[in-house]
Amino acid sequence: MTATLSRAAWASNFSQNAVEFDRTGLELISGQIPAELKGSLYRNGPGRLSRGSEKVGHWFDGDGAILAVHFGEGQAQGLYRYVQTQGYAEEEKAGRYLYGNYGMVDPQGVWHYWKSLLTQTDVLKNASNTSVMALPDRLWTLWEAGHPYALDLENLATLGTEDFGGAFQPGQPFSAHPLRDPVTGEIFSIGVDFQFNLNLYRLDRQGNLLKHRRLKLSRTPFCHSFCMAGRYLVLFLPPITLNQFSLLLGNVAYADALGWDAQGGTKIVVFDRQTLEIVSKGETESWFQWHYGNGCELDDGNVRLDFVRFNDFAQTNEYLREVPTGAVKTSTDGQLWQAILNPQTAKIVELTNVLSRSGEFPVINPQRTGQPWRYTYMALQRPAEILGSQWFGEIARIDYHTGDVTTAKLGEHQYPVEPLYIPHPDDGGRGWIITVVYDGDRHGSEVWLWDADRLQAEPICRLALPQVIPFSFHGTWRSV
Repeated sequence: MTATLSRAAWASNFSQNAVEFDRTGLELISGQIPAELKGSLYRNGPGRLSRGSEKVGHWFDGDGAILAVHFGEGQAQGLYRYVQTQGYAEEEKAGRYLYGNYGMVDPQGVWHYWKSLLTQTDVLKNASNTSVMALPDRLWTLWEAGHPYALDLENLATLGTEDFGGAFQPGQPFSAHPLRDPVTGEIFSIGVDFQFNLNLYRLDRQGNLLKHRRLKLSRTPFCHSFCMAGRYLVLFLPPITLNQFSLLLGNVAYADALGWDAQGGTKIVVFDRQTLEIVSKGETESWFQWHYGNGCELDDGNVRLDFVRFNDFAQTNEYLREVPTGAVKTSTDGQLWQAILNPQTAKIVELTNVLSRSGEFPVINPQRTGQPWRYTYMALQRPAEILGSQWFGEIARIDYHTGDVTTAKLGEHQYPVEPLYIPHPDDGGRGWIITVVYDGDRHGSEVWLWDADRLQAEPICRLALPQVIPFSFHGTWRSV
């Protein structure tokens, strides 16, 4: 299905590169900031999508920019900074693109690309543009295929790359979706290197590497994220193919060398989260997923998890390429599904379409990560839109106990990004949902906050940001 709509109001969100701003008090548009809300919101996404007349080849190529909103004493202050990666600094100085990336071939030519491959240096620019994780003393900005960058938690100054005490080799990948156990504080992550090895990591709450395992999988391991479920880590490996010959020649970008084998089946791999050893491997029908909501062990020993399922990779990849152009022609059909699987055999016991509406970015109360949970929150398309052809217009709460779906419906030209759950500091049964909203009518960005149990009501408060924030991918909340 393709869209027939003209350029939508949300497209103006990408009309210019992100403009940084210093720490400033945020104007209250409506409502009141809860006195109990103390901490910081951090969000990461591509802020620069062009240099002069040159445009990136894919949304994933844009340079990362971090929004921080610090809350306390009923007030909020915001600031916005580009991550000062090595590649960003060099391209700022040169005034042009110097590196290839997910959707871009090497702008310095094939010979430079081959030299980079042979020396294994700077094959792609680390855009540090996908997600964030807050540690006790620093903020990690994360990208799919390289080291995290460390930033100051307060002023977002870039402190440098993380090499985990010298344990990481140059270019060694660390996923944009690490998971933190809310009980132990341990951090788990994955990463796929250029030799197509899957790396698994276990770290302590300070970010120190405790264990690393590398293994070769039978197919190209395209692993954007994974799921923690009690004692297990679960990965679904969709049937993505890679034209390695074209990629080695350097005449196509990585995104264009990826293909889809509809008959290939999705591989399932279950790991013991402490030893990082494989517990079981299996296979099921073909699908693609970017993101999981959560997972847990059930009383009968099976594992329950939910995720946003796409029919294939090609459509969602092309949709994400088109989004920053504002002229979306490709539909996307991500819907929330739940799987019950036997971790000892990696066999699917039950597979259910939870919500047959197009959406993405499933999240939960982070205090329930890897544990039984009741609610999943996500961004949804408006029902009236052509399936998947436009940006999100609602935030939904899915109640697994009752089956009810509660939605926060925004105005016609108001568009949210991924929602985040903020636990109430004094009441474990309560919390807030926070997101950043682009208002296409006034060409401005805002921070919206709801009571997590009353999404259908008006937001508790709305705060105006001093600059437009280009749609971001992922964020986190850090309580103080």
